[in-house]
Amino acid sequence: MEWSTHEVTNVVTELQDYNVYTTDLPLQEAVRRAGAGAHETELSAYGARLGSAETIRMAEEANHFKPELHTFDRQGRRIDRVEFHPSWHGIMRMAREQNLVAQPFADPRPGAWAAYAAGFSMHGQIEAGSQCPNSMTFACIPVLQREPELFAALAPKLYSRTYDARDIPLEQKDSILVGMGMTEKQGGSDVRANTTRAEPLRGEGRGGEYLITGHKWFFSAPMCDAHLVVARTESGPACFYVPRYRPDGTKNAVQIQRLKDKVGNRSNSSSEVEFRGAWGRMIGEEGRGIPTIIEMATFTRLNCVMGSTGLIRQCLVQALHHTRHRSAFGKTLIDQPLMRNVLADMALESEAATLMMMRLTEAFALADEDPLQRAYKRIVTPAAKFWLAKRSVELSGEAMEVFGGNGYMDEGPMGRLYRETPVISIWEGSGNVMALDMIRAISREPQAMHALLEDLAPFCRQDARLSDAATALVAGLRTQGEATEWLARRHAQLLVLLVQARLLGEHAPAAVADAFIASRFDAQWGRVFGMLPDGVAHAAILGRAWTQ
Repeated sequence: MEWSTHEVTNVVTELQDYNVYTTDLPLQEAVRRAGAGAHETELSAYGARLGSAETIRMAEEANHFKPELHTFDRQGRRIDRVEFHPSWHGIMRMAREQNLVAQPFADPRPGAWAAYAAGFSMHGQIEAGSQCPNSMTFACIPVLQREPELFAALAPKLYSRTYDARDIPLEQKDSILVGMGMTEKQGGSDVRANTTRAEPLRGEGRGGEYLITGHKWFFSAPMCDAHLVVARTESGPACFYVPRYRPDGTKNAVQIQRLKDKVGNRSNSSSEVEFRGAWGRMIGEEGRGIPTIIEMATFTRLNCVMGSTGLIRQCLVQALHHTRHRSAFGKTLIDQPLMRNVLADMALESEAATLMMMRLTEAFALADEDPLQRAYKRIVTPAAKFWLAKRSVELSGEAMEVFGGNGYMDEGPMGRLYRETPVISIWEGSGNVMALDMIRAISREPQAMHALLEDLAPFCRQDARLSDAATALVAGLRTQGEATEWLARRHAQLLVLLVQARLLGEHAPAAVADAFIASRFDAQWGRVFGMLPDGVAHAAILGRAWTQ
């Protein structure tokens, strides 16, 4: 029998076959300002590839068909192998070929850092789980560069743009990935509570070979070809380079206990492992393992800023696409005044995040000797990681609400985006850890903080709201005792908002900067999207938000 009860109308077709780069005007402008114009052809091509129906399908499949752990082969031999859906490998191959593992270090062209930030944040809009192993590999490079002999052997494989998923000794591979193992059950963020031990095998101290015994509660990602691992020696915590295979070609004694069943980030494998006399080589100074691996974490936190920026952007784009094509009460949703307020507010958040991401990337690209660049790298980075991760959680929920009940269904894109945002707020240092890291960095780098405040001052003096906020920040940072920690989140929030206002004031149209300041420094601002005051130029803000 052929009949139907109704005609399907006013239903929005899924967003696909669009260019992630060329539809993002603030990102394009930032790339050009950073002197990365030579990279735009590649970024545009990658943006088109990311937004294609094929790539979006691969991203969905990589998250639907989760990684599977195989501890033994058919003959009963221990293999500790994680198997992935072919779409995962397709996504990983795209990132590698785009040089999103080592571009700032391997690409000699001007603007490589800016191109990397743009490409990494765009990639995360479509598939965020694959950013984890690529981010850790990127972040290990500056740490391994301090070990000349080891790095000379690894550099060609780290810099390679060929994806190699084979589970074989890294000496035989075309390219490699490097992960991280820090936290244990009893310690979490308190790495000094770790109990995993390393005993000398040949030589002692930097470059020595050790056997490691213990566990890691979070070990990402277990199929990486090597990991940087913290373990204790007689002199205290040390950092070790632990390959998946020993130098003699036999599998190293790192046994995967299980894969984590995560709320989101499902395409990526995170695990618990035990070291049963695993072979490792000490890198960095003995007893200085935590500062050694924290240097790696400094770079992964920059990647977290890029990841949150990408997720914020994709949530905005999905909301704009939906509201342009869905009608209610006689108008398209985007023409409804209150909805325009919500969307414009989200657009402000996205552009502010993009400018923050690109400014931090600039600081990482420049020499540490400049106090202002050190301030952005050491002080603003943890504050930005704290703030943007929190804002992405809030904004993803708001964007889901734009879709109504359809947004809450896993058939659409918003469920995965919503589940993906909280992990960035947790991994590589929770919100509290980031806020406290900012405070510690200020105490260690007073000259850098002074340079940052001096840089903000001329702009803040132009507006009483900003001037009052800057004065409050300076006064707050002078607090003593427990109040220093008690107020750390408040100070991080205020610092980031001031920096974002400064960046928007310098680089964005007046309509965007004015609306951001009018809302974020309004005493009535409650962090709920859609609270922009009357008089904001909604049309100008939305007109540049997504040029599709």
